Amino acid sequence: MGVLHEESYGKHLFPRDIANSDTTSAVLFLLAEHCENDRLSSEPCVVFNKRSMLVRQPGDLCFPGGRIALHMDYYLSKLLTLPLFPLARWPYWVQWRNSLQHEAWRMALLIATGLRESLEEMRLNPFRVKFLGPLPPHNLDMFRRVIYPMVGWIKGQKHFLLNWEVEKVVYVPIRNLLNTNNYACYRLNMKGRPENERHEQTQDFPCFRHETQHEREVLWGATYWIVMIFLELIVGFTPPGIETLPVIHGSLDESYFNRGR
Repeated sequence: MGVLHEESYGKHLFPRDIANSDTTSAVLFLLAEHCENDRLSSEPCVVFNKRSMLVRQPGDLCFPGGRIALHMDYYLSKLLTLPLFPLARWPYWVQWRNSLQHEAWRMALLIATGLRESLEEMRLNPFRVKFLGPLPPHNLDMFRRVIYPMVGWIKGQKHFLLNWEVEKVVYVPIRNLLNTNNYACYRLNMKGRPENERHEQTQDFPCFRHETQHEREVLWGATYWIVMIFLELIVGFTPPGIETLPVIHGSLDESYFNRGR
């Protein structure tokens, strides 16, 4: 928690026009004290949503979140500072509010967006979330969007009710994310990419492979880089260079870019 505060305090991460920008998205980077199939252990995990086939970027692992609903999220951000709500319990809130007033309220708006979207997508109880701090924003060039990740710790909630946007919840132990043998080069044929309609394009991306007896998932793209930034800040982990990694193949068709929201 202290590391995230030190890395963000006074860095002006949240621009003045953030609430009115069509490119702004907030996500909730979720951590839990256990994984789905091992509730008796205390091994920390990162909690992802897998996007359903009804939305844009189907099949990708992501964090719950979306665009700001200005009026609703503005009022929700005020509620977050009341007792028992996540921002009121964050030990650095008073310091932010007193010294960086405008930054603090922009951050509160983003947290409100992430919590609202998490409630809608997976029925995450906001009272069960402990806010740990913000991460630096990440540019999603493929969709012209800026993602603002807010890190939260899930306390006690073990079951989620998923809406139509989410296929399932995926738990990945942090221990596995620190194992360099789980990384690969994801060679994607992006034949449906809008700016390349007249020809196919193959591009390489670093990725993380999550494999269990029941799951085979690939973490890549913006969510991959958000996780890597978190691991570097918290434990000093750097993933292996893409040129050293084994290659796995995939493809993206037109529906990946154009379907749903």
